[in-house]
Amino acid sequence: MKTKMTLTLAAGALLAFALVSPPLSAQPYPSKPVKIVAPFAPGGLVDVLSRAVGDRLTKSLGQPVIVENRPGAGGNVGADVVARADPDGYTLLMSSAGILTINQFLYAQMPFDPASAFAPVTVVADMPMLLVVRKDLPARDVKEFIALAKQTPGGLFFGSPGNGTTGHLGMELFMYATGLKLQHVPYKSAAEAVQAALAGQTATMFDNPPTVMSQIKAGGLRALGVAAKERMPQLPDVPTISEAGVPGFEASSWFGFVVPAKTPRPIVDLLAVEVAKVLKDPEMQSRFAQSGARLVGNTPDQFAALIVEDRARWEKVIKGAGIKLQ
Repeated sequence: MKTKMTLTLAAGALLAFALVSPPLSAQPYPSKPVKIVAPFAPGGLVDVLSRAVGDRLTKSLGQPVIVENRPGAGGNVGADVVARADPDGYTLLMSSAGILTINQFLYAQMPFDPASAFAPVTVVADMPMLLVVRKDLPARDVKEFIALAKQTPGGLFFGSPGNGTTGHLGMELFMYATGLKLQHVPYKSAAEAVQAALAGQTATMFDNPPTVMSQIKAGGLRALGVAAKERMPQLPDVPTISEAGVPGFEASSWFGFVVPAKTPRPIVDLLAVEVAKVLKDPEMQSRFAQSGARLVGNTPDQFAALIVEDRARWEKVIKGAGIKLQ
């Protein structure tokens, strides 16, 4: 009788414990530190964005948010780390557009499938590319530039930070849209490509605002067009390339958070909401506006649609131009 009563009490205690103590899998998220993988070297925009957002998320999530730099292979090394991580919301990738929409068409082999390895969370920032020319080039706008390029035997030379970079592909897209034939000169970095234009070695280039803004303001480079739907507040007198005569032309760089595929949707949604709150902060907006970046914070579904759209755009350009990387 005593044994039976003891068993009954033990069973009751276990039931009570189960009711008040949910299993580990049901613990509120997050219950431990969160890691952001920045797949490029420290000091660049991806790294700076990751750390700025991570600092704010540490406060809002109530858990440390740690940034880990894992550069290499155009971002593929760091992205592969996240693709292989547990789909539990504790490992995020601050991805560039290249990782999710470009690299798969440039590299013969990819360590992961960008279309199935990740779940989009939100776009953190985007920035339009700028078409610039050296200051002494006799072209004051996009139409004059197109006319000059068509009249130049052998074509004008354009610089980029290297084969397959957004600067290279932006100009390839522009050539595709206008029928121009320009000569590509790849450099080792964006800074080298800018210096080549300033020195008169190349005539033009496409690149992100942080790379060329200071030289535009100093007069060393002339901005002809913004590759976006709207003009940039920092350059209100520079028309969009669409306004300037190439209808519908857009080429932008964006950066956003993704997590491993199969991460539970409630966690994805929670992260999207929390990141959006961070990005709406006026101090954050002001800080990054100076570099030409626009903070976004859209929904996972909107981000997914952007990835599909950009993937189709760059596939056409890369395959059409026959660009390949080892």
